[in-house]
Amino acid sequence: MPLSRCFALIPAAGAGARMKTEIPKQYLPVAGKPMLLHSLSTFAASPLIEHVYVVVSPDDAYIEAVLEHGGLPAGRISVLRVGGASRHASVLNGLCAVQAQVGKSDWMLVHDAARPGITVDMLGRMISSLRHDEVGGILALPVVDTLKKSDAAGRVIATVPRQHMWSAQTPQMFRYQLLLDALASALNAGLDVTDEASAMEAGGRQPRLVEGSARNFKVTLPQDVALAELYLKGFDG
Repeated sequence: MPLSRCFALIPAAGAGARMKTEIPKQYLPVAGKPMLLHSLSTFAASPLIEHVYVVVSPDDAYIEAVLEHGGLPAGRISVLRVGGASRHASVLNGLCAVQAQVGKSDWMLVHDAARPGITVDMLGRMISSLRHDEVGGILALPVVDTLKKSDAAGRVIATVPRQHMWSAQTPQMFRYQLLLDALASALNAGLDVTDEASAMEAGGRQPRLVEGSARNFKVTLPQDVALAELYLKGFDG
């Protein structure tokens, strides 16, 4: 299948409860600007991305200021106020909202708003790796730590072999119609999928793994902000 256009969808409707902050996590300042702005700037700067869609909650009070004062190129980003109660719902709602603008065979790159370390080079490498793939795939990192499985009391009951184990990242890149159908089917089946690849897997497909980067980690806890700032300010050790 030939390469079609590439679009980005960034779900940013979450509250980030584990950060314990007064504003949604994606708007916390990281390296001098809102965390979400780092990702928006990267996708908007990539010549391979046709357009960027950001999904926020209907009552989001921050996104307009980010776009107005963020120094982003005009006409590259659209806001979709269709965020749902979960990532699954937000992505599915976002895909439905852009149905008139995106072709069935176009690529959709879905990226976590809380992964500010994504770079234009990573996007280029990912798109190059997957442009002729029948399924699509995700950025991920091979697991290097020893994995332990615990019981309900927090005691080790087994050591899990780490061979062939990967830690999923984003973007996750799939054809628009295939992804829309997979997410809708998972929802109808009552499946709780935490990323797009899980929905594709539930439909019998095997996404390809493209090696990502340690800097593309997800900011989840308060202490993660300092590490993200190190990477964003130029530390790549």
